[in-house]
Amino acid sequence: MSPLADFSVKPVLSGPQVTLRPFIDEDLDAVRAALRDPEVRRLTGSVHDETAELAPEDPAEIEGLREWYRSRNSRRDRLDLAVTDNADGRCVGEAVLNQWDRHNHSCNFRILLGPAGLGRGLGTETTRLIVGYGFERLGLHRISLEVYAFNPRARRVYEKVGFRAEGVLRESLRYRDAWIDATVMSILAHEWSEDRGHPDLAAGETAGHSSRADCPSSVDMPGC
Repeated sequence: MSPLADFSVKPVLSGPQVTLRPFIDEDLDAVRAALRDPEVRRLTGSVHDETAELAPEDPAEIEGLREWYRSRNSRRDRLDLAVTDNADGRCVGEAVLNQWDRHNHSCNFRILLGPAGLGRGLGTETTRLIVGYGFERLGLHRISLEVYAFNPRARRVYEKVGFRAEGVLRESLRYRDAWIDATVMSILAHEWSEDRGHPDLAAGETAGHSSRADCPSSVDMPGC
């Protein structure tokens, strides 16, 4: 039987490019900037038209965000970690395991990276780090997510780590005058154990093209 997940522990997970760690007050400005980015707001389904994408920040929301992130480290039913860029130590987003179903050993996963964290493989490495922690340290059986059809970049990241499409939530988001589908994806513990987040590399091994000996140990969940 899988061990009971302990979300009270807030780990530090390190890879070559990113480190995931508990939130500190100094992270708030970076998280706010990511949450206010128009593309981020659209791709996460947070807004429904261009006017909302560009709407100014409500000052009343700032203190609410501050209290939200201050409370993340004390939550015992979920894991929220800041994503920091190893190049300069700055926070560029967050990675979250939430919606914990303790009876079925499952969680939802989501990731948010601002513009400073895009285009360098940080999202892929972050996903491997926290998914690996979920399976190898928390004893989860299943981790799932939803990704909108107009966000193929994110879907490719999830596929690179081993998430598989399960089905489509048809027209689940309205954006402007269009209805957008969402794809449900998941990865299971036994799938993770087969390649530890490197399905392409495992396929290369099968074909005799590649060796995983050059990859660092997944104890530190690196994104090689």
